[in-house]
Amino acid sequence: VELVESGGGLVQTGGSLRLSCAASLRTFSRYTMGWFRQARGKEREFVAAISLSGTVTYRADSVKGRFTISRDNAKNLVYLQMNSLKPEDTAIYYCAADWGPVVTMEYDYWGQGTQVTVSS
Repeated sequence: VELVESGGGLVQTGGSLRLSCAASLRTFSRYTMGWFRQARGKEREFVAAISLSGTVTYRADSVKGRFTISRDNAKNLVYLQMNSLKPEDTAIYYCAADWGPVVTMEYDYWGQGTQVTVSS
């Protein structure tokens, strides 16, 4: 199983980025997908999650109104659209997959991460 994130980079405050995660999961549509992030010196934190069909999403309070998670089950892709970025969003962003419909903080598979840096 492999999760590969892409789309990270350097952006100015107020800018946007879209992260993508490609999953080599044969039954991708049976996995709840999530995004987490870890800033330097801090613990990893939950950012967003999306249900199997993509109809239900969850987001951390810190990103509500700015970040949107979506998925394309036909292409085994999950996205994180990030708008109005702030310096405090700077972190390594990780894609994660968890078997089944129940959204938890425990995930089965993790990607290697992609760096997002927001300059002030």
